[in-house]
Amino acid sequence: MATFLYRVGRLAFRRRWYVALVWAAVLAAVGLGALKAPGAVDEEFSMPGIESQKAFDLMEERFPGATADGATARVVFVAPGGEKVTATEHKKAVEAAVAELGDGAQVASAVDPFQARAVSEDGTTAYSTVTYKVGAGELSDASKTHLGEALAQTRDSGLTVEAGGSAMDEGGGPGGMAEVIGVAIAAVVLLVTFGSLAAAGLPLLTAVIGVGVSMAAILALSAALGLSTTTGTLAMMLGLAVGIDYALFVVSRYREERAKGRTPQEATGLAVGTAGSAVVFAGLTVVIALAGLSVVGIPMLTKMGLAAAGAVVVAVLIALTLVPAFLGFWPNAVLSRRARKSGRVEGTGHDNGGTRWARFVLRRPLPVLLLGVVGLGALALPMTDLQLGMPGDEAKSTSTTERRAYDALAEAFGPGFNGPLTVVVDAKGDEDAKGAVSSISEEIGGTKGVVSVSPARFNDADDTAVFSVVPSTAPTDEKTKDLVTTIRGERAGVEAETGATFEVTGTTAMNIDIAGKVQGALVPYLIVVVGLAIVLLLVVFRSLLVPLKAALGFLLSVLASLGAVVVVFQQGHGAELLGVEQTGPIMSLMPIFLVGIVFGLAMDYEVFLVSRMREAYVHGESAQQAVTSGFRHSARVVVAAALIMIAVFAGFIGESDSMIKMIGFGLATAVLLDAFVVRMAIVPAVLALLGDKAWWLPKWLDRVLPRVDVEGEALSRRAETEVEAERDPAAAADLEVART
Repeated sequence: MATFLYRVGRLAFRRRWYVALVWAAVLAAVGLGALKAPGAVDEEFSMPGIESQKAFDLMEERFPGATADGATARVVFVAPGGEKVTATEHKKAVEAAVAELGDGAQVASAVDPFQARAVSEDGTTAYSTVTYKVGAGELSDASKTHLGEALAQTRDSGLTVEAGGSAMDEGGGPGGMAEVIGVAIAAVVLLVTFGSLAAAGLPLLTAVIGVGVSMAAILALSAALGLSTTTGTLAMMLGLAVGIDYALFVVSRYREERAKGRTPQEATGLAVGTAGSAVVFAGLTVVIALAGLSVVGIPMLTKMGLAAAGAVVVAVLIALTLVPAFLGFWPNAVLSRRARKSGRVEGTGHDNGGTRWARFVLRRPLPVLLLGVVGLGALALPMTDLQLGMPGDEAKSTSTTERRAYDALAEAFGPGFNGPLTVVVDAKGDEDAKGAVSSISEEIGGTKGVVSVSPARFNDADDTAVFSVVPSTAPTDEKTKDLVTTIRGERAGVEAETGATFEVTGTTAMNIDIAGKVQGALVPYLIVVVGLAIVLLLVVFRSLLVPLKAALGFLLSVLASLGAVVVVFQQGHGAELLGVEQTGPIMSLMPIFLVGIVFGLAMDYEVFLVSRMREAYVHGESAQQAVTSGFRHSARVVVAAALIMIAVFAGFIGESDSMIKMIGFGLATAVLLDAFVVRMAIVPAVLALLGDKAWWLPKWLDRVLPRVDVEGEALSRRAETEVEAERDPAAAADLEVART
């Protein structure tokens, strides 16, 4: 591995113009494809294998065209100061608004609230449901403008008018200040780390090129593969973070090799052969974790994982080819200012902050280990109170019309009105279908926690019916989850009595089912991903205990980060500081999503840091000295890489989309805890306590595992041979024969 990558690095250095032109051509090709491709469409969320999805599929089958995923807007009218919306003037204003709303080119229908009895009992609030012929992603700007103008005209009449629904969704996706803030902070960190504008700018430049290639490819393939805007956001987030980090490690190793007196071309080859090997394996762990998301069985999550994995692959290829090519263009520019002025490159054998910290941990490993484990354990405790759900309009800022519409409907019609359950009755083959549906409706309507049941609507064949059930509690309330469980628990008795069967669906039931499926898939996912990564780390480090330690450390950091997410987004501590106005359940996909991404990133630091320790140990240093050597060479760069990732992820906390905000916070917290507590404190403490045992591997396993020269041992022998050849060519030949 190291020898192959060494040749790749030297080749890229020599053929730098060809490498640069190839990447420019790739960027241009995918960019042209992105320009010609149709825009990304937010696909309808689906999750095979859950009851709510089966019920939805049955509705599509029995009510063809009726459950099309057209966009909807729920427009809420509230009369001012104790007045009634049914008053003559207000009623005329509402009817005029409904007529105007129904006049849009893409509008299928706009329901009159007075005819549909969509008026609250106190007469202060009414709502109209506007249904469009196309999905939310296909709504034209003219339709959105028409909706906004109709709302504004009605507000002039004195009514409070708000609107929610999918038609109001502006869409998430990449673009905005989040990326700019992250890159700006990364630039400062790189400048402080390297003391050179060129050294700081090169990782940023190559990372931006990599992200450009990845994003253009995603846009070009979005229509064909059904990739959403959220998919692009994740790919950009990870591609930018790992792209900067991977280039950072190669450039740092290049400067280290130059400090040893290597020529620019040789230093580039050695940097790619050693640091590049770590980049390959670190990237592979990230790809495994992201691709492993397909185990969960959620199509959208699978696409997000694979798209982000593709961005990571591009970042690895950029680090192995384009970074050494740029080093060929500017071999001295990435050195420090002092080195460029003096013409001499200072060595790296002196003590630094990394060695001082390592010695501090080595002197007192047990207290450091206990403090780290107890601290992370305390942070993880709130996770025992974890409640899963999917954030809706209730999680948006009160400055948005969607949130105000949600609050107005909850106040006028009850908290459960915003999350009705949909019951689909399959009476096919039943002689008295309508009687069976009536019995089921009455049974469910009498269940504790149900406020009302709508009249049943039959299909053309009169063998399937649909009706809505309004709970007494909010969609994200645990009592609503209990109600769904209770209704489904009554099914066996109802089916035996009526001969018909029913299923519960709707957004609320879908979210409950998703949470259950994700929780059930978490353990198998952990087994698959952690198992594969442990095998990979066994090959890299040729140690049994180091991979196990890495996996356990990851579990500590991810549980602690989930606990922090619960504290802020569910319990509300410090929520205002992050712009979170409404607390509630944690996004259902968050645990498994965080596990997948953070595991890959955690293994990055494990590979970069411990591979230098392994390299020192293989080259003859004691176990204690190897820890110090690893920190001398890698601690500063690992800290910089972690700060960059934290900056990139934290930048997404400023996004308005609650899901992106939560993901950004969770990832930033996880990287902070994993890099600075687990990898920089717990790892050296454990290695100090284990000593030589840390690098023990059973002989039978040593024979079975393939040998991958990540430490660059072959490159070290090559360097020794070259030095000997300069002194005594005959002795060098004898040395090479003896080694062979």
